[in-house]
Amino acid sequence: MRLMMRFSIPVERGNEAYQDGSLGPAIEAIIAETKAEAAYFMVEGGERTGYVFFETDDAAILPKLNEPMFAALDAAIDIVPVLTLGDLKRGLSS
Repeated sequence: MRLMMRFSIPVERGNEAYQDGSLGPAIEAIIAETKAEAAYFMVEGGERTGYVFFETDDAAILPKLNEPMFAALDAAIDIVPVLTLGDLKRGLSS
């Protein structure tokens, strides 16, 4: 199943992580752990935000992704299933 993780990092905690050098490694760890097929980063609502798209068939990976982001960056996280156009077409053809 293809999932999208959206995370946002509070400004103060993000600034601390940037200054102490832990921001980049925390984000790189998520990319590596998920073997992301795509990742995008932006400012959204005034906070550092990322969207990471990845495949998994094991829901047990979710705590491995969430907990480090919560602990290291006080991140708010949403994870939702997403479809490609091909997935959508297959679903609509039933």
